[in-house]
Amino acid sequence: MKQVVQNYKSGELAVLDVPVPGCKPGGVLVRSAFSLISTGTELMKVSEAGMSMLGKARSRPDQVAKVMQSVATNGVPATYRKVMGKLDSYTPLGYSLCGVVEQVGAGIDDVKVGDLVACAGNEHALHAELNWVPKNLYSPVPDGLAPRHAAFGTVGSIAMQGVRQGEPQLGEVALVIGLGLIGQLVVQLLTAAGVRVVGADPDPVRCELAERLGAAACGDPASAAVEAAVAELTGGHGVDQVYLAAGGGSNQPVELAARLCRDRGRVVDIGKCRLDLPWNAYYEKELDVRFSRSYGPGRYDPEYELEGRDYPIGYVRWTERRNLACFLDLVARGSVDVEPLVSHIADFDDAVETYQRLKDGELKAVAVLFRYPEHAGEAEEAGAPAVAVPAVKRPGGGVSTPARAAKTPVRLAFIGAGNYATSMLLPHLAQREGVELSAVVTTTALSAANAQRKFGFAQATTDLDAVLGDTSIDAVFVATRHSSHAELTRQALLAGKTVFVEKPLALTEDELADVLAAVEESGNDRLQVGFNRRFAPLLQEARKRFGARTGPASLRYLVNAGKLQHGSWYLQQGAEGSRFAGEGGHFIDTASWLLEADPVSVYATAAPGNEDLQVVLRYPDGSTATISYVTTGAPGFPKETLDLVADGKVLRLDDFVRASVYSRKKWVSSRLPKARDKGQNAELAAFIKAVRTGGPMPVPLESLVATTSATLAVQAGLAGGAPVTLARTR
Repeated sequence: MKQVVQNYKSGELAVLDVPVPGCKPGGVLVRSAFSLISTGTELMKVSEAGMSMLGKARSRPDQVAKVMQSVATNGVPATYRKVMGKLDSYTPLGYSLCGVVEQVGAGIDDVKVGDLVACAGNEHALHAELNWVPKNLYSPVPDGLAPRHAAFGTVGSIAMQGVRQGEPQLGEVALVIGLGLIGQLVVQLLTAAGVRVVGADPDPVRCELAERLGAAACGDPASAAVEAAVAELTGGHGVDQVYLAAGGGSNQPVELAARLCRDRGRVVDIGKCRLDLPWNAYYEKELDVRFSRSYGPGRYDPEYELEGRDYPIGYVRWTERRNLACFLDLVARGSVDVEPLVSHIADFDDAVETYQRLKDGELKAVAVLFRYPEHAGEAEEAGAPAVAVPAVKRPGGGVSTPARAAKTPVRLAFIGAGNYATSMLLPHLAQREGVELSAVVTTTALSAANAQRKFGFAQATTDLDAVLGDTSIDAVFVATRHSSHAELTRQALLAGKTVFVEKPLALTEDELADVLAAVEESGNDRLQVGFNRRFAPLLQEARKRFGARTGPASLRYLVNAGKLQHGSWYLQQGAEGSRFAGEGGHFIDTASWLLEADPVSVYATAAPGNEDLQVVLRYPDGSTATISYVTTGAPGFPKETLDLVADGKVLRLDDFVRASVYSRKKWVSSRLPKARDKGQNAELAAFIKAVRTGGPMPVPLESLVATTSATLAVQAGLAGGAPVTLARTR
């Protein structure tokens, strides 16, 4: 088998062929699927190995002290031979992975061959194809948790033990100094525990990431921003806890902790930073300084780790194994989101190159995963099945939508009356002839009453069942938060309603399957998703002027999405999906409409530390569409620009303000004098016409399903680092 090793004397990194470890009693043999590089601990080892002997000595004074003691006891020659022998040997790297159980040792009854497990330990969860792992250093992976996410189990346990040492309470305020991998996880764990968090890190990208993951505010520790945020959140009293998750030789973290901590606050050291405590500052506040021992109780105890002797839960509630299981559960339930921390996934065969890129600073990363060749695909499939485009099945004898008499109004109901519904949909419907706003349903009575007063709904209610059961209502608009779209659409279809649901239609493949199951059960396929850009008059005119094409096309779509305001529910990725999952369908649908086909594969890659995505769609005729979805651009730059190139022609769209076509004759539209028209009005007109006449829906259901599947495939592509095929099912 292959294993990553390092020679501490020369600094050499290598992937060696080594013997397969035996499966001893009390543990399991695990074939790795994904292992995690600790960009803090491991890179520190790699950097130290590249130092001169004097540099090594300076960086590890604790080891120098041991050498001097050995000299006093054994003499210089013997000590020299011992030290050189140890230095000039290969040592392993790694301590956090997820893999598949290949063999079960005697005495193990909690897992079986083929089970997915997360593993810990710098002697047992190594960057190697196979590892023997004792019982107390592995934990079964919950159903549905992707292996790449389970590989975070050990570092998650380190962060969790640090948080436990801080004993956070609901409503407290904490300061996390150092927003690397451990710091980012500490931020999320504290937020999940009801603690408001301020982060401190000199890297603005890491600060932005921490804010997206729940921190109230973040900033450079050398600036006044962190101190101001602490003062605002605590009324000037100081934070209740400080978590030192930084490394390096600076004493700034412990000094900042003393300055911003409240009287009798707690300071927890998780990382490996300099700890020259300023005596007066810590003494005057009587600060409680605590240390966090790696993964938790049991660490460094051979009887616990190697012999499998557990600590009684009544005396030690959270051991390192129980911490590991707890963290995996939090990730599986969406309380902690590790996906934004994945900066890069490298093939295991490229391990040496990956370490070198990290060491040289070429690859800037929060977390890097190694993907293993054997069983990695199978393990990934167990947690995140390959993306398929499900077939739409319409049984005979289903729901029919008869044409309405010319003077009979189309009666509409709205589920949800949030900002988008009240600003982009209802204004186009409230004054439309032949439309009656019959009912608005919201979860809070006041929001329903406000929508009724502003737009003239005949009825305002919180009773969804009553509205769906009202046979006089022809169509239902679903304009709620993303996580409820699929279920509400399913209910409305089963109730026989024509449905307009805002994007996205679904956040998971299971949700999409549930919607299509409702179509099959009821025979009701009267569904429209709010992909409005294909209806924009300017884009429609440009497409007409561009004309038909004979060869494959190349499309580029730049979306300058910008940053979200702090507190936006779009940031709740665990519940509401990623930002691209919520909005990306717009751009995929527009590309597919312009190219007159549905994509057959998706490749996605992300910039480290932020939400900037590059999505490449491939189409049956060889056409490609590249969507650059960026959040770090200048706010003054247009949000959407699009170029379509084929057959010696170019179509350009400038943010729905102006369009142009370059061919034998150049056409440039007049600049729109008013606000951008992104097609909502025309889209609603087409939908109402379909409801009124009983004619075809504006967009075929097969196209809506294909766009939704392609949007879901983006996340799978980001996780796997390879193109995702969109397989059509029958």
